[in-house]
Amino acid sequence: MRLLLDTHVLLWSLADSPELPPDLREKIVDPTNDAFVSAASVWEIAIKKRLGKLAAPDNLLEVIEACDFTPLPINFAHAVAAGTLPPHHDDPFDRMLIAQARDEGLVLATRDRRFGAYRIGLLKA
Repeated sequence: MRLLLDTHVLLWSLADSPELPPDLREKIVDPTNDAFVSAASVWEIAIKKRLGKLAAPDNLLEVIEACDFTPLPINFAHAVAAGTLPPHHDDPFDRMLIAQARDEGLVLATRDRRFGAYRIGLLKA
């Protein structure tokens, strides 16, 4: 399975949080699956950490790399797709994740119920 981790799922995974359902944790660490982390999530974490809205490791990139997550850069096609999505969800970071999941054929692991309005594969967190 090719998973794209929503930002909160990434943070729960990094913190070994009990918020992360055990079955999803197993899928994330399963070596037969590929867990992707979007540049949009790293950007969102950096902004919200600077604003004091969340806690994240100071060495976030090193921690993500140590977890063997696959980086997912943002390309022009992703940007166009995110900008043209129906307005079911207004958060620009989430819209980018939705566009990337759709364009790259990834299953998006999230707890956000609003993602269900889009035609993408979802895995409930």
